[in-house]
Amino acid sequence: MTPVETENPTGGYGKTVSHVVISLRTVKGVKQLKLDPSIYESLQKEHVEVGDVIYIEANSGAVKRQGRCDVYTAEYDLEADEYVPLPKGEVHKKKEVVQDVTLHDLDIANARPQGGHDIVSMMGQLMKPKKTEITDKLRKEINKVVNKYIDQGIAELVPGVLFIDEVHMLDIECFTYLHRALESTIAPIVIFATNRGKCLIRLVSFFANLTNVSLRLPLIPVLLTLSPNNEPFHALLNRFVIQLLTPASRLAQLSESEEIGPEHINEVAGLFLNAKQSAKILAEHEAQYIK
Repeated sequence: MTPVETENPTGGYGKTVSHVVISLRTVKGVKQLKLDPSIYESLQKEHVEVGDVIYIEANSGAVKRQGRCDVYTAEYDLEADEYVPLPKGEVHKKKEVVQDVTLHDLDIANARPQGGHDIVSMMGQLMKPKKTEITDKLRKEINKVVNKYIDQGIAELVPGVLFIDEVHMLDIECFTYLHRALESTIAPIVIFATNRGKCLIRLVSFFANLTNVSLRLPLIPVLLTLSPNNEPFHALLNRFVIQLLTPASRLAQLSESEEIGPEHINEVAGLFLNAKQSAKILAEHEAQYIK
């Protein structure tokens, strides 16, 4: 590793590093590289010396020290460095890196762009507020980039799950916003949960003289549809049925069944009590408890 120095372009007495010449060696050969001065600073931060095993990312210029090459193990009797074998293969390697990021992470990263290291950029960052607003325009631009990466095969969309409990408490404006958001191609899977079969949408009851709008709220519209009037679930609450799915699934696995059948639900329902059954038992044995 040899830093090449030149005269200071600002006219000072000191010298600056114009570039760095470094030789990388693997089992198959040696390659000499001419690197940017910023990478030389990263090499100094990692305390890289001759005989160390490192890797340099070509895109970002990040340097990571893996340890000391095991060829130099006989230099000292005791040493704190970790010895690693000499890398195999070619010096230049291609490595596929998969990173999981959310759209919110992209919004925050683009809402807070990092400035330069000069004095003007630093003063500008001090004058700006710490919290930057994430606007709808920024979200739309990020969605365009994400859709472009998906079409090119660079990125893969993994939809998340948004679980909304007590959905009967939402008003008409919330449902309108959710309906518009679900039309997006990168929208998550939305699950509504409620223990009410039918209820009026909030803010609509004020216009009862104009129209009478009621909303049917099944627990999970696509995954599961259970009506309180159907057998054998007439005595079970919708929330209690969802809680039975996990033990019923385990029971189906033990019986080597690929699907959850009525016999699994009935057996698990006999082991666990719902809220009404628990309240009934507490009321019957109220005298036996300490008040």
